[in-house]
Amino acid sequence: MAPAGLDEKARRNRRWVVVSLLPVAAFFIVLTAFPVVNLLGLSFFHVEWQDGAARFDFVGMENFRRLFSQETVFWAGVRNNIVFAVVAVSGQMILGFSMALAVKTAGSYGRALLTGIFLLPIVVPPIVIGTMWRLIMGREFGLANTLLGFFGLGPVDWLGDPDLALASVIFVDIWHWTPFVFLLMLAGLESLDGEVLEAARIDTVSRWQQIRHVIMPMMLPTIAITLLFRVILSFKVFDEVYLLTSGGPGTATEVVNFSIYRTFFRQDQVGYGAAMSVVTLFSISLIIILARAFVQRRASRREAAT
Repeated sequence: MAPAGLDEKARRNRRWVVVSLLPVAAFFIVLTAFPVVNLLGLSFFHVEWQDGAARFDFVGMENFRRLFSQETVFWAGVRNNIVFAVVAVSGQMILGFSMALAVKTAGSYGRALLTGIFLLPIVVPPIVIGTMWRLIMGREFGLANTLLGFFGLGPVDWLGDPDLALASVIFVDIWHWTPFVFLLMLAGLESLDGEVLEAARIDTVSRWQQIRHVIMPMMLPTIAITLLFRVILSFKVFDEVYLLTSGGPGTATEVVNFSIYRTFFRQDQVGYGAAMSVVTLFSISLIIILARAFVQRRASRREAAT
């Protein structure tokens, strides 16, 4: 049993930790909770601007009823966002993991060179990315169609064809965000136990077996966190869509954030836009909770099996 003096000292230390962190915790809770509460409150009102002032008319659940019964563009954006998240994040995870493995096994000079090359897209500002890829994918004078012309193909309307526009935006997003996945994967690979990897290299027949049966199980926590992070960010995509296609043609590249932006700032429907934001916020929160529960359940099963 610990002496009474040590127990008292431990209690004082815990009390000091709680008291010292309380203001910061309260500050962040207020900063997080206030915008959500404000948004939820706005979703129950119809807001009009008259004589330079906002006029709030309480409409109850009318904005939500309209969203679920009459809205079509927003739900087209939801469908596109789901396709965008699945395809773009899958591509980024596979490419990012492969690039991290290549850098991990490269020599010191090759590692520095490959890391510098792989990280270039993520340091380019979004406005430059949009302008650059609009020029590359332009129908009349774009570099992509010029290259196709050398083989007697094209021209292809990459951003104006409804069947190709979303795939083109997804391609640009994969190019832009794969370096971010690569960086997290490389950090995860660098943290693995070198002795375990060396034993795996000796005991396994092929490189693929080493990756599948040793490296990937050890990397699961990093992969899960990276996957969750990218899925969340993929539902927040806006700048690439805005700069490349502005949601068109039609609703081919419409995404949730662009619908909310247009409703808030172009159509000036603040209450209706708030209802869209609330539905989006709670849907993404539900995805995060379910994903975390799934990962924790898999981790618990794995620990029980070992």
